[in-house]
Amino acid sequence: MKFDHKNKLIPNAVFTKFLGSTIDSTLSWRMHVDHLTNKLSTACYVIRYVKPLMSHFLSLFHTVMSYGIILWENSCHSTQIFWIQKRVIRIIMGCGNWDFCKTVLKKLKILPLLLQYKLSLLIFVVNNRDQFLINSEIHNINTRHSTILHLPSANLDIYHKRVYYPGIKIFNSLPFSI
Repeated sequence: MKFDHKNKLIPNAVFTKFLGSTIDSTLSWRMHVDHLTNKLSTACYVIRYVKPLMSHFLSLFHTVMSYGIILWENSCHSTQIFWIQKRVIRIIMGCGNWDFCKTVLKKLKILPLLLQYKLSLLIFVVNNRDQFLINSEIHNINTRHSTILHLPSANLDIYHKRVYYPGIKIFNSLPFSI
């Protein structure tokens, strides 16, 4: 139990739902991924039986999958979602369970889960550019890395899994011409 500013007890919660995301007390994202797995499995079921009537039914699946992806994709449980994404692609394209999905994803112009996560991080960095510093703003020395985003030093793994750190790393890895 914690106290608020008026000395009232605030009960600890094991999990809470916030804007469609289930956040647990350990921030492992296990409950959210389990909930998302159920929703996406339902979408997979719908796609399987609606496929003869519709040729492209990925919007339902994609919107559910990408919501809040920059928060939960970095968890160890996100591979379940990728497996379901591959299953949906196989259903839509009529592929077998062991067929390779990479070429099918390219053909459909769909990003796999990891690349969708990286794209979402890049969009976040570009849209919040004022929240990030350039190395030349930190020090006045003109180096070859003075024009890239400053990557703060952090020793904690939990910081490396947040949005800012991987966002900066991915943004800095882009060619300068982009």
